[in-house]
Amino acid sequence: MGESPAARKHFLLVLHDIAPETWQDYRDFVDQMDELCQERLGHPCPITWLVVPDFHHRNPLESAPEFIALLEARRQQGDELALHGFHHCDDAPPPRTPRDYVMRRVLTWEGEFYPLDESEARRRLQEGAALFKRLGWPLSGFVAPAWLMSDGTRRALQALDFQYTSDPQHLYRLPDFTPIDAPGLVWSARSAPRRAMSRWVTERKMARERDADVLRLGLHPVDMRHTGSRDYWARLVTRLLDDGYLPMTKLDWLTHKGLLTADRRNADSAA
Repeated sequence: MGESPAARKHFLLVLHDIAPETWQDYRDFVDQMDELCQERLGHPCPITWLVVPDFHHRNPLESAPEFIALLEARRQQGDELALHGFHHCDDAPPPRTPRDYVMRRVLTWEGEFYPLDESEARRRLQEGAALFKRLGWPLSGFVAPAWLMSDGTRRALQALDFQYTSDPQHLYRLPDFTPIDAPGLVWSARSAPRRAMSRWVTERKMARERDADVLRLGLHPVDMRHTGSRDYWARLVTRLLDDGYLPMTKLDWLTHKGLLTADRRNADSAA
């Protein structure tokens, strides 16, 4: 007898920074993944799309009906849409401490939810949830840009009805932030030296996490703009399929593992 799906390992293909202007970066790659999974598994590749309601204050999702229709079609075929910040840019007052400067200007300029107090974090989370509700999209997950969250953001998430969030190494079941091991693979692809280092780090992590039940592949638009990084992700998905891993969305994997209760799994929104 073959190995049952429940006993197999899984990978979660997660596309970050989803907005009308970034779709052109992802389009060919998504087609490639769908063709690959259709050939190997008989269906398109399940994907978790991390949606930004108004990317960098210049890309309001509700002003892009064709892109909304695209995401709705993906949702209808089984993909997951999750909330990924609101603007995906750090628009708070400038950092005042050395540590905050490093976190907000050296590591990233896009840690939107890192400097927010609870009130502002709650407002943006609720606005994002309201957008999903207007579009008729169930909402279970929130992922902060750059995975950076203030204490106020954490308290706001605990007070709302989101089911999970994440950082680079874990998924967290809400509202109690129960950690779930889910190693993440991610590249920093903005320069050739960073891409070379990312390849080395990713391969090291793959070797280290070979016994993990699940791997998260966190892709970004900039990965798609460089042949080396884009081809690496395509080869990695192929390799995982060859090794018997099954692709799933984040939400479906959490449900499959019994880590979310049925009533929360079927929630319509996080408003």
